[in-house]
Amino acid sequence: MRETMFAPRICLALLLLAATSHTVNAAAWQEEWEATVQAAKREGQVTVYISGYGATLEAGHFQKDFPEIKLVTVTGASGQLGPRIVSERRAGKYIADISSAGANPHYQLFYTAKILDPIASALILPEVTDQSKWWGGKHWYIDPEGQYIFAYVGNMTGTGAYAVNALKPAEFKSYWDFVSPKWKGRIVARDIRIAGPGGDNMRFFYHHPELGPKFIHRLFSEMDLTLTRDFRQGIDWLAQGKFPLALFFSSSDVKSAARQGLPVDVLDNSRFKEGVPLGVGFGTLGLLKNAPHPNAAKVFINWYLSRKAQIALQKDMTQIADAPDSLRIDIPKDDVAPDNRRVEGVKYMTMFRPEWTDMTPIYAVVNNALAEAEKKKSSK
Repeated sequence: MRETMFAPRICLALLLLAATSHTVNAAAWQEEWEATVQAAKREGQVTVYISGYGATLEAGHFQKDFPEIKLVTVTGASGQLGPRIVSERRAGKYIADISSAGANPHYQLFYTAKILDPIASALILPEVTDQSKWWGGKHWYIDPEGQYIFAYVGNMTGTGAYAVNALKPAEFKSYWDFVSPKWKGRIVARDIRIAGPGGDNMRFFYHHPELGPKFIHRLFSEMDLTLTRDFRQGIDWLAQGKFPLALFFSSSDVKSAARQGLPVDVLDNSRFKEGVPLGVGFGTLGLLKNAPHPNAAKVFINWYLSRKAQIALQKDMTQIADAPDSLRIDIPKDDVAPDNRRVEGVKYMTMFRPEWTDMTPIYAVVNNALAEAEKKKSSK
């Protein structure tokens, strides 16, 4: 009889303990969040340097939600803003709180220079910290510690663009088709040694078992590529008919040019034999060390990674370019551009892997291949 009386009491005690624990946990994050918001209001400002996806910040959503915190937005290309932040800090000017950009500047410039604080510890809101709301059931970081560079976009990544009057896209069924003798001297490529589009493509080539360093070497040593560091130059040359094929330019820029009536388009690689790279686009977030507005930075990070803001990101970007595919999976995907959208049945290789972030060995292959190409030219 005594055992049967104790059993319900034990169950009740366990239920009360679980309820109390849940209440304590809820109270803990709410207290931290409210304290952070109040401190952020006293700071009065947050400064975000952003590449590619500035439209959502400029649309005023954050200011509506937090009118007491002034949002200062600095927009520009990753290859410009990254070096700018480094230069400012060398001069003792701590202006930026947060950087949103592609993987290359965050890893090559900020992470290696140790000017980032752990962004993982800045995540407070349950809808952000709940990893089941994110693709793959996890948060994605591109740094080895899994703390500093948060990936919030996972786009299907295009590789090439073409002049619509110069070739038939159906000719391309594999990345190896890019090194066909037919295209020698007829390809313009953005110089991937400068931060910008193309980094994910190069990681894909380098680490793919069916491509690898051999493919990269052939592309840069045999194909007589015309390299440019101008993000728009290759697209303009395509439109002018100077080149039929371009590599490593922004698909959004190509689509934007096409919408303006220029005869260019993105080469669809979704059915290429070797699969498709899944990249971050401009979608990684970093918290700068010694941020001048640390609490406002935390508020912005949690707001920006929230369901509401990520929906806005996808929607707002449709106004000026192709909308990216947020790694949040609890939001509609209707606004995501077909060229970016993750699709069931497509073979993807995720490029936002910490062990693949470092481009140094890839640059070495490129430099060796270009040196070999130059030697061939000079010996003729």
